[in-house]
Amino acid sequence: MLDKANLLRDELVRLRRDIHAHPELSFQEFRTSALVADTLAEIGGYRVRTGVGKTGVVAELGDEGPIIAIRADMDALPIVEANDVAYRSTNPGVMHACGHDAHTAILLGVAHLLRQSHREEAWQGRVRLLFQPAEEDFDENQISGATAMINDGALEDIAAVIALHVSSDRPSGGFHFQDGPSLASVDSFDAWIRGDGGHGAYPHTGSDPIHMLATILPAIYAIPSRRINPLDPCVISVGQVTGGAATNVIPNEVLLRGTMRATSPAVREQLCVELENALRIAELMGGSYALDIARGYPPMVNDAEANGWMRAATADLLGAAVIHDSRFGMGAEDFAYMTERAKGAMFMLGAAVPDGGPARHHHTSTFDIDEAVLVPGAAVLAETARRFLTGHFAP
Repeated sequence: MLDKANLLRDELVRLRRDIHAHPELSFQEFRTSALVADTLAEIGGYRVRTGVGKTGVVAELGDEGPIIAIRADMDALPIVEANDVAYRSTNPGVMHACGHDAHTAILLGVAHLLRQSHREEAWQGRVRLLFQPAEEDFDENQISGATAMINDGALEDIAAVIALHVSSDRPSGGFHFQDGPSLASVDSFDAWIRGDGGHGAYPHTGSDPIHMLATILPAIYAIPSRRINPLDPCVISVGQVTGGAATNVIPNEVLLRGTMRATSPAVREQLCVELENALRIAELMGGSYALDIARGYPPMVNDAEANGWMRAATADLLGAAVIHDSRFGMGAEDFAYMTERAKGAMFMLGAAVPDGGPARHHHTSTFDIDEAVLVPGAAVLAETARRFLTGHFAP
């Protein structure tokens, strides 16, 4: 499989750079979806559906039997690219700064490789390729691309689903695996602390929400260390505080905005309860509060068996030395919705640019990857699916 993937090297780089140069925001991936559908038509053999989950593409190959799905996300971010490269973004203010261009190119490489396998080998099942929109954002109904595709039947009857994510912060060529809870849930909150306000010269005549905030913030930041079991990973961060309009006016309201993350559903719920408890301090200080929590992605839980399939394929193709047992961190991924519904797992593919320069962090204007990882990434996903489809793995 690796030798065949190496023959696709130039094509994968071309596809990745084409997609990188034409980034599109969540649920606006019209050009990217058309490129995917056209490429699949050129490869041939796939039954292709477009408009799945609004702008997603689903391609299926094979006949009867268990189905393994492979997912790649396609959307970009609202970032102005700073890289001076031939394939820099041509869409002002939009950039592929999280590697979804690479994911899409890799999955198209998988499509090539599995088409060859289907011609040459007897399959006992089907593969379903999921080119997903909108991993980075929600629509007006708070639905992300994974949920939109699920609602349109993309996961119907599947036995397993696998994926990868490039990591510009990890050395190029490393394959990183974590069983069980691997990425966090993510919920955002808006909290209003309210008082009477008044003249800055006479603070004793009313209740001051900024004074309340000075007590509430430490209580919020103490939640992970004093209210949650220290063995349960979680984080709560306030990213925005706004209030007041003049130096001599005590405002009647202060707004806090932040994020909460956890790797278990129970801790996720406890964070919501504890946040509200902290905000109740406002009532003890003569004020009031209001809280709005916007639910985001659940924790992503990697199935150990599905991870084992990908570990085995990686070891056989590339050697055990490239495999690392890692902790992914407190980021979030809407692939979690898919692993809730089927046996599934995602690995991290180290893709740091080996130029000795500063790290090209995700979600920054200088993000980039080492394109040498496109080939092994495609090879491992394709080989995992091939083994599933030829009976090496029990569904």
